[in-house]
Amino acid sequence: MLTFFSEDSRLRQARTELHDGALVSPFECPERIDLILKHIQQAGFEVRAPHAYGLEPVRAVHDAGYVSFLETCWQAWQAAGHQGEAIPNIWPARSMRGDHIPRSISGQLGYYALAAETSISEGTFSAAMGSKDAALGAVLHTLETSEPSFALCRPPGHHAAFDQFGGYCFFNNAAVAAQQALDAGKRRVAVLDVDFHHGNGTQQIFYARSDVLFASLHGDPDVTFPYYLGYADETGEGEGEGFTLNYPMALGTSVASWIRALEQALAAIKTHRCELLIVSLGVDIFEGDPISAFTFKSDDFTALGKRLAQAGLPTTFLMEGGYAVNEIGINVVNGLQGFEQESSQE
Repeated sequence: MLTFFSEDSRLRQARTELHDGALVSPFECPERIDLILKHIQQAGFEVRAPHAYGLEPVRAVHDAGYVSFLETCWQAWQAAGHQGEAIPNIWPARSMRGDHIPRSISGQLGYYALAAETSISEGTFSAAMGSKDAALGAVLHTLETSEPSFALCRPPGHHAAFDQFGGYCFFNNAAVAAQQALDAGKRRVAVLDVDFHHGNGTQQIFYARSDVLFASLHGDPDVTFPYYLGYADETGEGEGEGFTLNYPMALGTSVASWIRALEQALAAIKTHRCELLIVSLGVDIFEGDPISAFTFKSDDFTALGKRLAQAGLPTTFLMEGGYAVNEIGINVVNGLQGFEQESSQE
C-alpha cells in the first residue's frame, strides 16, 4: 500500500507531558514513526514524500485565528521569557467569559487548548504541517486512482477541533482530507474512527453537516479521555442530524463486541451512500497499550483490515494513536496488509 510520510513529522521533539499528576516523557514520541516505517518497509510498501500543500486546506476546516496561534505560539512563548515547553494552566471555564482572546500568550494557550497533557514545543507547527501534507497526499492518491493509501501522520489529528488543540493533536488530518475529497467532487465522505479515544475534534468540525458521516468506536468517555464528548446520544444537529454515530464501549470490551459495533457503523456508511472511506487508524485498541483499555491482539488487526476492505469503498488510512511502541509497527502493517489481502480477492 502506498504510504505517504513527511520527514517534517520528526521536528516535534516534545519532552514534556502532564500525566497522572506528573511530568513525564510524552507517549506520543518520534520512535513511534520509526518503528512503523521499519515495518512498512519490511512489508515492501512504497514510501513517498508528499507535496507541501500550504495552509489553505487547513483553513478550510480550522479557525484562521487558531491557525495563526499555532504558527506563532512557540516564538511568542519564548519572547515572553517562559522556560520549558508551552503548557496551558488556565482555561475560559464556565464561570468566565469565552468570547475574548487575551493578548498574553499564556491566556491564548488556555483559550486554544482543550487539555493540558499536550505541550507546544519547537517544531510543533512544522510537524503538524507535515502530518497534514501526508494526509492530503494519501487522499489525493486515492481520489485519483481509487487505490488504497496510508498516511503516516505524526502528530495525529482526530482530537483537534475547529479552534482547539489537545490529545497530541493540532490539525485535524481526517477533516482536512475529507474536505479535500468533497472539494474534489465527492458528495459524501465517511470518516470511521477506530482509535480507543473518541475523535472529538472530527465530530465537532462536521457535527452540523450531512456531507460527512462520522462514526467512532471508542472507550466510554464517562471513564476515559476526552470525557466530555463521544456519548451515544450525540447524533449531529441541524442538517447533520443522524450523521454522527458514536459507539462508546466499556473498558476491557472484547474484540467480538467491538466488531459488532463496527458492523453497525459499516452498515450506516453503506446506507448513507458514502463515496470514500477515511479511516482514522488508532492502534491503541491493542491489549498492551499503556494508556488505553481494549483487548485487540496483533492478529486481530489483520481481520480488521479485511473487514474494512469488504466495505468496497476507495479507502485512505490516516495514522492516529497507538502507544505500545514495541508492537505499533506490526499492528499497523497487519491492518494494512489485511486490507490489501482482502481487496486482491475481490
